[in-house]
Formats: sequence, structure tokens, C-alpha cells
Amino acid sequence: MADSKEKLFPEFPPVSTRQWLDKATADLKGADFEKKLVWKTNEGFKVQPFYRMEDLEELKTVGTVPGCFPFLRGNKKDNNEWLVRQDICVECPKEANAKALDILNKGVDSLGFCIQAADLSADYLHTLLEGICAECVELNFHTCQKQVVELANLLTAYFTQKGYNLKKLTGSIGFDPMEKMLAKGKEKVDLTATAQALIEATAALPRYRVLGVDALALNNAGAYIYQELGYALAWGNEYMRRLTESGVPASKVAKNIKFNLGISPNYFLEIAKFRAARLLWANIVDAYHPECDCADGSCNCGCACNCGDDCQCGEDCKCDDDCQCGDDCKCGEACTCGCQEGKGCRCAARMLIHAETSSFNLTLYDAYVNLLRTQTEAMSAALGGIDSMSVSAFDEVYNQPNEFSERLARNQQLLLKEESHFDKVVDAAAGSYYIETLTASIAQEAWKLFLSVEEAGGFYAAIKAGSVQAAVGESNQARHTAVAQRREILLGTNQYPNFSEITAEKKPLACGCGCQSQTGDADFPTLSFNRAAAGFEALRLQTEASGKRPKAFMLTIGNLAMRQARAQFACNFLACAGYEVVDNLGFDTVEAGVKAAMDAKADIVVLCSSDDEYATYALPAFKAVDGKALFIVAGAPACMDELKAAGIENFTHVRVNVLETLKEYNAKLLK
Repeated sequence: MADSKEKLFPEFPPVSTRQWLDKATADLKGADFEKKLVWKTNEGFKVQPFYRMEDLEELKTVGTVPGCFPFLRGNKKDNNEWLVRQDICVECPKEANAKALDILNKGVDSLGFCIQAADLSADYLHTLLEGICAECVELNFHTCQKQVVELANLLTAYFTQKGYNLKKLTGSIGFDPMEKMLAKGKEKVDLTATAQALIEATAALPRYRVLGVDALALNNAGAYIYQELGYALAWGNEYMRRLTESGVPASKVAKNIKFNLGISPNYFLEIAKFRAARLLWANIVDAYHPECDCADGSCNCGCACNCGDDCQCGEDCKCDDDCQCGDDCKCGEACTCGCQEGKGCRCAARMLIHAETSSFNLTLYDAYVNLLRTQTEAMSAALGGIDSMSVSAFDEVYNQPNEFSERLARNQQLLLKEESHFDKVVDAAAGSYYIETLTASIAQEAWKLFLSVEEAGGFYAAIKAGSVQAAVGESNQARHTAVAQRREILLGTNQYPNFSEITAEKKPLACGCGCQSQTGDADFPTLSFNRAAAGFEALRLQTEASGKRPKAFMLTIGNLAMRQARAQFACNFLACAGYEVVDNLGFDTVEAGVKAAMDAKADIVVLCSSDDEYATYALPAFKAVDGKALFIVAGAPACMDELKAAGIENFTHVRVNVLETLKEYNAKLLK
């Protein structure tokens, strides 16, 4: 075997970081390195154009192992398996049951049921869950926050009556009053008392999680990545602090918390976010010194050790009792949950994450592009090592998802598993200089936010004070501004729109839960769930509703390359409002171009040429149009001030606010 220290390709001399920087600086030809190549993220840190091994030297996280504390590299040691989840809003339990049984045969292994509180009863649950093997699938339930304890009691009774091994059942009951406070501005239940009662009601279901951290709401409200993570940590810590102070063991509290996080479109940062989330949460839980209680069946070590099941030690288990932490399994192997005497319960420090694709960047127009968005998001979550995932249907913005769109959403995950094998390799991103550095950077920024929330009294106090809503609201507004200025791209909406698309009957659906608007009787501010594309969609819908589709004519003249580039830019710009755009090969004279525009009955004439030639062509073209159409110069030439002084008001270029400019045009053209 060759020496492990042997250098590959020794004929090539090593290149230092300094040499790379010098080469990059030389190639920039005087341009500022920071401005051209260094990216300042919304999370508050800088991303360099390249990373090297030396960037990892100071990172303590690089040496961590999959399946071991602090779980940065994932909760599992030998695979990257996750559950494919689909949620069902239950109107008729029999119909919901039929749908559940159908999708279980189509790749789903985690079900979510949203139940109307008024319908809760033993018979209702029997009908809903008939034929579903609760030991073979994860079951998740949501209902009114005031009825969660009743639901827990009914479920426990149902599972007991069916003869299930309660210690093997996995799932959750969605109790998260703080998410309701953020969405509706009202506090409906006593958090601590209800949480305690719920934990007691599900004591026989040790693998059920009943305390939700639904930070997905922050993601859908436009929060930046570090905000979603930092607030989620404070959110979870609110449960830890309140319930441990009330006498509930720290281990039991931690093992009842489930994190529901969103997935934004920032691919590499999202991979890093999930890795950082597990690291930080493990350290928060560890600070409570939870005692190991794996004997209750909540240990996730992987040892099934129930008679008749295969023990993960590699042999058929012949024991009569459940494997308990610290005891030798009858197979002859010790339980490997990782808990060590004097170091707290390592199982409790595992962060259970359900991830869901974001609704913030979904669009009404060019809706099939939503498939690309959600696929990229699903990839980053899978590589980030989540435990379960839901992918939104591409048409949920304007339609109740149907069999077709739900099938596509399911298959997006199944393709990642069955064809791309994302479930086979544990933490495929490990060792990447870039992603390891991003993980540390996001962890640092999220931790700062977490500490600031804790110093101010905790997450609950921050909601009551409105500071969380205000901070996320600022991010929401900043992102909408970025979309309006096309600094954040929504393909098919604010850039490269489908010129001929008409929505027909498609209209944006209101949020079904009623959380999209702040009610007048709210006790404190709420989050805004206004999607990033909403402004452009409202503008284009206004154009369609007017019954008049303005025609924009490209008057292309002069320098061939520049006129074509300017015309393409202007066509994309104006089509974002739903205008008809007419491009041209070019005209020899301004007069010929203006005549062709008038013959075409153009509502807008866009002069497309080079900056130098605008001094020659702009004023004659403007005078020839003579107010018969809206006149626009494509670009920001050096002579722009002179042209403005001569009466030309409209210019399209990369520095304008596209949305606000198009609103002004609509106001003039749709009278």
C-alpha cells in the first residue's frame, strides 16, 4: 500500500492562498476585490470567492462523527434516510382514510392529518385510521390548540385497543401556541399547563413528539436563514426552560420537541443551516444536564431488541425485554445510544427536524417553475440530513392541490431517493471547505440572535413585545424590495416572464388558516405572509383585468450588439407587467422606426441603441413620437440629464425599481 502521506501529482508545485489572491487581483485589472468577488450575505457574514483546507484549521466541528453528539453530521450513522410526508386536511374521515391508504402505496411513509376539533371522537379516529398500520408509518396530527390533550387521550386509547406496541409508534401532535401567537396575535391557551398535560397524556407513547417549534412560519414570512434558526432555538428553549422549572425532567422535555423548519432557495446555506441547527440545539439541551431515561423506550439508538425483531447488533434478538440504556442486550452487544454516565442524555440532545419547502417564493405565473424551486430546496434539505420532509405542490398558490400536483410533489422526493441515492450517503457535504465554513458562520450568527432573545427575556416575551414580528417584518420588506429591484430573482415573474401567459381563472388563494391578515382585536403584532411575487402578480392581474393589453414596440437602431441587448432587456422588463412586446431587427432611421411603431398602434415606444448614439437618436425619436405613445429610453446613458431636461422622463436600466416603474406605467396606460 502506498504511503498515506504521499503527495499526488508531485510534479505540480503547491499554490499558496496568497498566490491565488494575487492572481485574482491581477485578473480584476484594478477593480475592487471586495466589491467584485466577495458576497455579503443577508445573514451578516461574508462569503469568499474560494476556500482552502487552511480555512478549516480553526473549526472544531470538522472532526465530528455522524450519529454522535453534537449531531452536526446527522442523527444517523449508516444512512441518510428520511421520511416522505404528505399532509391531509380532513373534511370527511372516510375520504381522508381512503386517500391515506392510497398514497401509502405511492411512496409516502409519513402522514399528517389536520383535524377539525369539533369532529374529535373515538369513532372519528377509528374511521380515519382504519387499515393504517401505526407501527409501519409515522402519524402526525394537528387540531385546535385547546383540544390537543383530548386528541392525545383518544389516540392513546385507540392504539392500546388495537394492540400496538406503544413504544414502537412514532409521530407527533402539533401543539405550538407560540406559532398561533405569531400568526394571529392572540394567546388562546396556557402554554406551560397544556404542555405538561400533553406530555402526561402521551407518556405511554415515548416516541411521539408533542411540542412543536413551527419555525416554518418564519420562513414563509420571509425571514432570513439566521433569523429562522436563531428564533427556532429560542423557541425550543422556551419549552425547555418553562417545563423544567415546572418539574418536568429535561430529557423528557427535549424528547418531546419537534422542529418544523422551512427550506429557502439558498441551496448551500440551507445545507449548512440544518447542520448548524443540530449542533446548536444539542449544546442547548446539554446545558440542562438531562438524565438518561432510555429505558422508557424513547431511545433512538436503533436497538429494537423486541422479541421477534432484528436487533441492530446484527443478530436476531432472542430477549424477552426491551433493551435498556447501559444494559447488555441478550444478543451480547451493549446498547449504543451514546449516553454516558456523568455526561447527560445524548439521545435527548438529538434534534428531530421536519422540513417543508417554502411558500414565500412560490409564484402564480409560470407555475411550473415552482417545481424547480421546490426540487432545489428538497435537495438541500436532504443533504442537510433532515428526518422527514414535505414538498409543496407546484400549484398551491392558486389551486387546492389535486392528484396530479400531489403526485409530482411526492415523486420529487422519491427521485432523490430512488434515482439519485441521496438517502445512501451520510452527510455528503462533510469536508467541503465551503459548506463547513458556511455551517460555522451561520451557527455563529444564529447563536448571537439566540443569546439576544434570551437576554431580553426569552422567545415568549419577544413575541408579546412584538420584536420577533418587527425583525422578520423588516426582512420581509427588504426581500420584497430586492425582488422589486430584481436583486432577488423570481424566474418567470420579475425576470424572463412568459410573454404570452394569461392566468385565465387562476387567482392567488387566501391563506386557509386566516393568518394572512392581522385582525382588529389582535393583542400584539402578527407576521405577514405576503409572498415575494405578490406585487408583480397583482400588477399583471391588473393589466389582464383592464381588458387592454398595452403594446410595447422596440425601436432598435444603431450599434447591432447594443440595440439587441437593450431590446431584450426592455422586453423582459415590460413583459413583467403583462404587456405585449414587439421586437424588431432594426431600422435605418428614427423616422422609419417611429412610423412602424405608429402603424403597429404601439402604446409604448422603446428606443434601443448604444449610450453614445442616444445623444443623436433620442431627441429626434422623442419628438417624432410626439406624445402619441409612452416614450422610453432603454439604458442610463451619460447624456441622461440632458435628455431629462428636454422632456424625456422614462428610462429602463438595472438600477431602477422595476415594480414601482411598471406601476407608474400602468397608471398612465390603463386609464
